[in-house]
Amino acid sequence: MIRQIHGGLFNGWEKDLHLKSKEEASMRSKFFMTLVGLCAMVALSLTFSGNADAARTIYKFGGGPAGGTFQFMAGGIATYPPVKDIKEFRVLAGASGGSVENLRKTNSGQYAMGVVYSGHVYLGANGRMTNDDKKYEDVLAVSYFYGAPAQLVVKKGSGIKSTKDLEGKKVGVGNAGSGAFANCELFFTHLGIWDKVERNAMGYNDAAAAFGNNQLDAFWLFTAFPSGAVIMAAQQNDIAMIDLDADAAASGFYEKYPYFAKLAVPAGTYKGVDTDTPSFQDSTLWVANSKVPADVVYTLLSKIYTPEGLAHMVNVKKTAKAMSIEDGIKGIVTPLHPGAEKFWKEKGVLK
Repeated sequence: MIRQIHGGLFNGWEKDLHLKSKEEASMRSKFFMTLVGLCAMVALSLTFSGNADAARTIYKFGGGPAGGTFQFMAGGIATYPPVKDIKEFRVLAGASGGSVENLRKTNSGQYAMGVVYSGHVYLGANGRMTNDDKKYEDVLAVSYFYGAPAQLVVKKGSGIKSTKDLEGKKVGVGNAGSGAFANCELFFTHLGIWDKVERNAMGYNDAAAAFGNNQLDAFWLFTAFPSGAVIMAAQQNDIAMIDLDADAAASGFYEKYPYFAKLAVPAGTYKGVDTDTPSFQDSTLWVANSKVPADVVYTLLSKIYTPEGLAHMVNVKKTAKAMSIEDGIKGIVTPLHPGAEKFWKEKGVLK
């Protein structure tokens, strides 16, 4: 293309000026080639200066299914204006299958960061994931997001008083591949009933609908309360909540899985449930690959853990009210990323 432009222009120029010597023609040719080269350099310079964003390093942040809390947390960080204004790098949030997928892809480096349950970080680091003995040792904790409590819904008068009473019953156990499903399998297997219930893998809303239509005897959730699915179920039926803490404590569950913490779903959270329901929760964490530079993690924490940054996160998803400086490393039982370690030490949270 340049050759064609150069040839056409040069031939006309030579004719108009009546060049009579080969030396002059050669000089004219060299001058024109220099001019074309300078023009090309200017054009390239303009192209790159117009796409300055392309020079920034991109760090992918694994969220969760579209519309889920995991995705809101990842997206909240990526879309916070002071994070978007960072000149050296860019955070790009993306949908994923959830905690287990984020663990594996963060470990491999496909994701730089992700949202993962503390339990999966712990089990992965120790090679104890279900049907997976690989050690995921490149996933390091950054901060605590919120607690995800276990909830088990049954109908009043059903005769189901404990988890072990579910034997032979139809139970919604969460979407296959989700954190809810994985933790249901973990808990039920620990109690020896996983293979003794009629398992139905489905999302919370579908489970609530099936429960209302008498297609399920119970359904399991692993999510913040109040849950819209349980609210829906309570509008259609008189419900009861199972005391999961009693089964966990009596069976040695907490000793075997130390990342779970006790809590209670407060009375009045759901219609007809007038007493506290003891349960347990896992912690939802922000994690990063070990090879992500410490200054990147430190910078992001410095942007998000400010009054303005935390207010932004709450505006994105009210669940983020659980985020604070004081609870920055709550529920973390595995090593911190060096950038996080520096940040939390400076804040006086980590001694």
